[in-house]
Amino acid sequence: MIGYNPPHALLRPGIAIPFLLLALIWGSTWLVIKDQLAPAPPAWSVAWRFMIAAAGMYIVALVSGQGFRMTLSGHVLAVIIGLTQFSINFNLVYEAEIRLTSGIVAVLFGLLLVPNAILSRIFLGHPITPRFVFGSAIGMGGIAMLLMHEARRADLSGTVSAGVMLAALAILSVSISNVLQASDTAKSRPLYTLLAWSMLWGAIANLVYAFVAGGPPAIPASPRYWAGVAYLAMMGSVVTFPLYFKLIRELGAGRAAYNGVVVPVVAMTLSTLFEDYRWSLLAAGGAALALVGMVVALRGRQVPPPMPESNPLNPSR
Repeated sequence: MIGYNPPHALLRPGIAIPFLLLALIWGSTWLVIKDQLAPAPPAWSVAWRFMIAAAGMYIVALVSGQGFRMTLSGHVLAVIIGLTQFSINFNLVYEAEIRLTSGIVAVLFGLLLVPNAILSRIFLGHPITPRFVFGSAIGMGGIAMLLMHEARRADLSGTVSAGVMLAALAILSVSISNVLQASDTAKSRPLYTLLAWSMLWGAIANLVYAFVAGGPPAIPASPRYWAGVAYLAMMGSVVTFPLYFKLIRELGAGRAAYNGVVVPVVAMTLSTLFEDYRWSLLAAGGAALALVGMVVALRGRQVPPPMPESNPLNPSR
């Protein structure tokens, strides 16, 4: 049955390896994004990133043999994913990082598992098991502790509420895209082809928004800026999103979102190495609790999802 996995999915190399790779790469992107905010308007930094990422994803689709052909319904799906995942989400994230520290934004994204699980239950009929709820509760406690630590050490101004709201809207936008990727409609499409078109439609939307919000194209002269754009485009997008969307298709949107619990821990560890980040008992305890919750939730025996006939997003209906 599509989407059904044996218990202890986290222990399978095909799940564990991409899971850890995603956490390492996305944990590093928060440091790079911070360098993107000053040299150019955030909207243009997002636009440059996904122009390069779309080109890279088309190369991946070509080399993989999946090609570029897409039906009209496939393009509709790609437009929705492009807008929610690669345009609205990232523009909101970059704006949120102007108002909040990158650590707080990274920790807030650990909450993605909540809307993912709820929306998957509502629109796809995916069950929420007691073990997943228990593990999520533990993980949420760890995230709360990390958030408390970050809030205490951050130099927060009066714009913090706006930053939290922007991050919350970004999380909701991402969740819509994640649930779509977990649907039978998306699973029936070649992954690389769907991603290539989604990134292209997202890049077009980003260009339009950048012109409206940021004015004429901003082309910084800093090599460091463009190295950061290239890293975010290729490693932070072209390499990671195929891995992440494969996890969504295998684990479901709720369990795949547990990657967002590990990412802030990685981000703070890297900050310890490169930014003299100082851990506290609260942060260490929160990180440990979040990881324990992730293992508890992911090791739960998965309940088989309903037959495709009961799926409201089934393309045959």
